[in-house]
Amino acid sequence: MARPEVLDRIKEAEQEADDIVAEAEEARDEMISEARAEAEEIRENAREEAAELREDRLSEAREEINEEREALLEEGQAERETLEARAADREEDAVEDVLERFEEAVHAQT
Repeated sequence: MARPEVLDRIKEAEQEADDIVAEAEEARDEMISEARAEAEEIRENAREEAAELREDRLSEAREEINEEREALLEEGQAERETLEARAADREEDAVEDVLERFEEAVHAQT
């Protein structure tokens, strides 16, 4: 093989190597880009799931709070009714007691 022919083959081989490297770099860049896009999609899905979970938990917490509130209101209402009934019973006794004392005081003055 003549020297110019060898040089041409070397240049061709170098060009092929450069082409292979360029293709590999393009493939690498494309894979990196795809991986980044996939990672962003995964992060976005995770954010959405976290937001849904947060909303679910908030909803559950609100529901529990409302249930507790209703139970406390019912308990308070029942206690209020009991106290009102006891006060009404005592009111009659108190009125009778005051009337008796008043009558005693009036009789004591006469």
